Amino acid sequence: MLRITRDLLIDENDIEIGFVRASGPGGQNVNKVATSAQLRFDARRIALPADAAARLERLAGQRMTKDGVIVIQAQRFRTQERNRADAIERLVELLREAMERPKPRRPTRPTRASKQRRLEGKKRRGDVKARRGRGFDD
Repeated sequence: MLRITRDLLIDENDIEIGFVRASGPGGQNVNKVATSAQLRFDARRIALPADAAARLERLAGQRMTKDGVIVIQAQRFRTQERNRADAIERLVELLREAMERPKPRRPTRPTRASKQRRLEGKKRRGDVKARRGRGFDD
């Protein structure tokens, strides 16, 4: 079992990992060995709150199929094991981010002093510009 958050656990048997040939680092070895990990995880198998499921769908973007399966391709490393661990780590991070509720924005208003400073700065800049166009008096 993988612990995502305090409330969310996923069974490692729900994660399918296959290996395919990858581009990237590996030299001649890259043409012979299937080191790229392709992780598939059906997000509908876990009970997510509705808001978290919507966030997961938005965060996953094109990595989620229409059927709700998340597909993660990991080919950063030269070995199968490191790519497998990288793919699982990326899935866990994606699920953690989806479970996190965004902090609501509290609208704020500028203080009187900040308004005053802004207006004084605008006045100074306007005075500088106004003095530019004047020529010399003979």
